[in-house]
Amino acid sequence: MLVHSRKARWAVWTVFLVLFVPLFALPLLVVLGASFATHWSGALPSDPTLANYRAATRGEALQALTTSLVTAVAASLLALAAGTWAALAGAALGKRYRRVLDALFVLPVAGPSVVVGLSVLVAFSQPPMPLNGTRWIVILAHTVLVTAFAHQSVSAAITRLDPAYEQAAASLGARPSYVLWRVRLPLLLPSLTAAAGLCFALSMGELSATMMLYPPDWTPLPVLIHAATDRGALFTGSAVAMVLMAATLLVLLAFSRIRTRASYR
Repeated sequence: MLVHSRKARWAVWTVFLVLFVPLFALPLLVVLGASFATHWSGALPSDPTLANYRAATRGEALQALTTSLVTAVAASLLALAAGTWAALAGAALGKRYRRVLDALFVLPVAGPSVVVGLSVLVAFSQPPMPLNGTRWIVILAHTVLVTAFAHQSVSAAITRLDPAYEQAAASLGARPSYVLWRVRLPLLLPSLTAAAGLCFALSMGELSATMMLYPPDWTPLPVLIHAATDRGALFTGSAVAMVLMAATLLVLLAFSRIRTRASYR
């Protein structure tokens, strides 16, 4: 911490706790408590049970979790590939063209994600690519939504790269493709893993666009949570939400470990 005075440190911690607890910790604690409850009595949940978690880890809920994981992994990989390619291409362009490219990639997240869902639905409901009613339209929509974050993360990392490494490799006779795969991309690996983790987390929690597109046999977990709470099954929905958070956190921890190892290579 950059605050050296004891009173200032106490003030910073106080402000942090005052803001963090009611805005972030308390809502999560309420959901956690509800996930173990059978009904709510007063200010606290009562009659603790594990039945909600048994329902949240089998049958339809387990299939929805698998759907969310497959969708998020596929969308993250596609977004990372497209965003990295565009960031590398943008780095070779002039500042004016790079700004245009950045604006095009940010455009899908400039408005509500339901607009992206509607756009994908209209564009891919007719030939030559009729994807409506398939899992691919959901993956495509998630890819469109998260590619902007991959592109921005990689673009920022490219601007921080020291060009001396690439110049040294080129001066020794390395081909541009060799410089890209053996010098530039390894230097970008920590940023690539961070971008992939961000894309994965955003895809796992995406609901608005998904509600417009998902077929009955490809129901992601956020849709199941929405359906459970909509029909009044708040405690089961809370347990499913905690499962979603736990699965996302585990994958993000794996990404963080990969990023840490890449940073020390």
